[in-house]
Amino acid sequence: MRLTLRIWRQKDANSPGQFVTYVKDHVVPDMSFLELLDALNRELVERGEEPVAFESDCREGICGSCSLVINGIPHGPGRGKASCQLYMRHFRDGDTITVEPFRAKPFPVLRDLIVDRSAFDRIMQAGGFISVNAGSAPEANSIPVPKQNQELAMDAAACIGCGACVAACKNASAMLFVAAKVSHLGLLPQGQPERYRRVRNMVAQMDKEGFGGCSNTFECEAVCPKQISVRFIARLNRDYLRAVLLEP
Repeated sequence: MRLTLRIWRQKDANSPGQFVTYVKDHVVPDMSFLELLDALNRELVERGEEPVAFESDCREGICGSCSLVINGIPHGPGRGKASCQLYMRHFRDGDTITVEPFRAKPFPVLRDLIVDRSAFDRIMQAGGFISVNAGSAPEANSIPVPKQNQELAMDAAACIGCGACVAACKNASAMLFVAAKVSHLGLLPQGQPERYRRVRNMVAQMDKEGFGGCSNTFECEAVCPKQISVRFIARLNRDYLRAVLLEP
């Protein structure tokens, strides 16, 4: 396959960026998208040019660091996959592919295709945890958990914090991310003591970071590599309302 790649190049956070066009020959259909970028970078290094900076780690759809906007879609075409799980067989010979970083004010571009997503870390630090005494792990069967709650908690915990929901949202809302993190703890017995304090603190930090509000366009669910349901946002809203009105 022969592909034309329009890739966003930006020297650093303070420099202006632009799209640069590269032609890549001998693309194997079974390559992942990140392997395509690896092959392009090898050619650039051999020519004495600066390779394209992008993030990756597990390359198995687990870590979320491979976040790219491919042809205008966070993580690229298809549902339920991260950028590293997108294969070149989804494209045709001769296609032009546009690759850029996530576009959201709370995710400033650091270089080329790399953005700073530490805003998510600060939201987690605000309340995405439970306080427990140190020591050995308790017996797993000592605290009964209803099956429905267990399954919902696992669904929410599947969130990998990639930020695709923010990149897809016209408001750059982080509601799906925060809802998933609040819900997976709030559904379990261990998360109950801090349940309402948690939702207040995490929502307050989300607003402080500059993320927008949710307007229910469902774009976040459509691009989420773990297909987290927007129903968790409704659960977040209920808990937040109670936390504000009823809890001290």
